[in-house]
Amino acid sequence: MTQSTSATGSGRTPGKMSRRGGKSSGPEPYDFRRPTKLSREHIRTLQISYETFARQYATLLTTSLRAVSQVSLISIEQLTYDEYISGLSSPTVVAMFSIDPLPGTAILEFSLSTAMACIDHMLGGPGGPQPQRPLSDIEMPLLHGLIERTLGELRYAFEGIVALRPEMTTIEYNPQFAQAGATSDAVIVASFEMRVGSEECVASICLPFGSIFPKLQGEQGSAVLTEAQRAAREIAYRNVVAGLEGAPIEVAVRFQPVRMHPADLIGLRPGDVVPLAHTTSTPLAVTTADITFAYAVPGAQGNRLACLVVPSPQPGQRPTHRPAGQPAGQLGQNRAEENRR
Repeated sequence: MTQSTSATGSGRTPGKMSRRGGKSSGPEPYDFRRPTKLSREHIRTLQISYETFARQYATLLTTSLRAVSQVSLISIEQLTYDEYISGLSSPTVVAMFSIDPLPGTAILEFSLSTAMACIDHMLGGPGGPQPQRPLSDIEMPLLHGLIERTLGELRYAFEGIVALRPEMTTIEYNPQFAQAGATSDAVIVASFEMRVGSEECVASICLPFGSIFPKLQGEQGSAVLTEAQRAAREIAYRNVVAGLEGAPIEVAVRFQPVRMHPADLIGLRPGDVVPLAHTTSTPLAVTTADITFAYAVPGAQGNRLACLVVPSPQPGQRPTHRPAGQPAGQLGQNRAEENRR
């Protein structure tokens, strides 16, 4: 009863997509200040789960309403919560539900006319055009029961990603009253083409990005790779290592830093002497990008200054390495002078 469609992170708001009568063929804007974090592997994982949900949801609607129903996946997108809510029409059915054990609140949204058509079919009616009004006290329990069974199908579809225990909390008709997150929070929105009898709409499921994204990364990391995928990853790893090994890096040899007052810094003049706290027995730090990766002692190689890399000093251990180009007696004299000080 379902038709699978390609799911992509196209960046369109599902509500606007449905009310404007289809997708545009022009270029889509991309915000480099807020890049999309969903990779192809993440979208593919979600696509499998949502297509399973669409099949199960269509079967549930057909058997419960005794009316031919279809549900097919349209797109999977990363949006902000404000973008998602702003794209929904009003009034509409916004069913908020918890997603234990994950934190946050998710949303199942579909048009109010589709909800009225579902209730009409459950009561033995023919469907057809429906009034645009809030549900009555008799109609609300019927919709609650249908949504709870729908969340059961969502739990089944997401078993491969995370064992959800979704429970509905409340229903709103105005999306602006749905307080499921902050306006700037990232969300993952799946859009579905939903048809119940002659009534058709675009439904959507909104999940908090911060809650579901770690589970997608875990799924990606634990996936079993084929031989071709493993070979491709190995080649990519070797290419990255070869590129990094040939990249020039600035390396510095540093003394231990000293503390000075701002007044002393301002008063420095050519010829002034700044005493260092670096002892002659302590090797210098070899750093790059402010990261110490080795230790060395100063010296000379021919007529050029140089340094000799030595083992990393252990706590309480005094190195015995002689600096390159410096006699052993001179090093001993330096240490004797340091002990006298």
